[in-house]
Amino acid sequence: MQTTIETTEDAARALEQIRTELGRAVLGQGAVIDQVLITFLAGGHALLEGVPGLGKTLLVLALSRAIGGTFSRIQFTPDLMPSDVTGHSMYNTTTGQFSVRKGPVFANLLLADEINRAPAKTQAALLEVMQEQQVTIEGEAHSLSPPFMTLATQNPIEMEGTYPLPEAQLDRFLLKISIAYPDQADEIAIVSQVCSGRIGDGLDVSAIQPVVSPEAAVALQRRAAAVQVEERVVAYAVRIVRATRAHSGIAVGAGPRGAIALVRAGRAAALLAGRDFTTPDDIKSVSLPALRHRILLAPELEIEGMQTDDVLREILAAVEAPRS
Repeated sequence: MQTTIETTEDAARALEQIRTELGRAVLGQGAVIDQVLITFLAGGHALLEGVPGLGKTLLVLALSRAIGGTFSRIQFTPDLMPSDVTGHSMYNTTTGQFSVRKGPVFANLLLADEINRAPAKTQAALLEVMQEQQVTIEGEAHSLSPPFMTLATQNPIEMEGTYPLPEAQLDRFLLKISIAYPDQADEIAIVSQVCSGRIGDGLDVSAIQPVVSPEAAVALQRRAAAVQVEERVVAYAVRIVRATRAHSGIAVGAGPRGAIALVRAGRAAALLAGRDFTTPDDIKSVSLPALRHRILLAPELEIEGMQTDDVLREILAAVEAPRS
């Protein structure tokens, strides 16, 4: 296990090992793995959208093992209360004093499963923790131990009995990651792996080796924050975001937080590629997951069956990237 990250080469080597370990657990989702690692490196949170059974929980559990961290999972339901997420104060009849019982948010990696099934008040409690990385219980602040990352899931095909996240709360997620079905070869490998000498279909991450310590994982995040971004690359990110506000097919464009997300994710993508500087291609590569949840299509495009990603690709093709 690597305990120190001192150079870009150290970071690149550790990240390649983490990527390899995750690829052993989650087959056929290389792009998703990279986007989750980018979110982690940028110190952000991710919204995972995909139908059930595509390995979302397995991916988060595997990442927690790879960074030597703790894992917690919350199944969001309509009766879930904010205290079920953050924790609460309880009276100890033996000592005659109140003590704090910390909730499941006190972990390095938190899986918020089907976040849109909980009412707004509970969603807001989690989003506050994501923003401030601390919990206040009975007036006392309790900080979360770094690194901390929330991966929330949504089922895109089952909307009955859900509470959709408002746009202002969606904006808190650095990336919205879409998980598609694997191709046939990968699906055969998945079925073979799960059905090979196992009882049931439980999640098995015992083969995942810890690559870095939690302290080294935080050092990776610091290294990503130190990746250089030239002013012209920042200007490119801003032009992309401003183009979403001027596009005739977009009813609501991305705000300044969209450009910030592009730069943060672009730096992380550069480090994942083993570089200490950000290129326009890094910004372009993260544009779809960084912006797809920050814009609203005009009704006429939705009627025509246009997708958000299709419109974003049009914008990326139209906005000129800086040349070296």
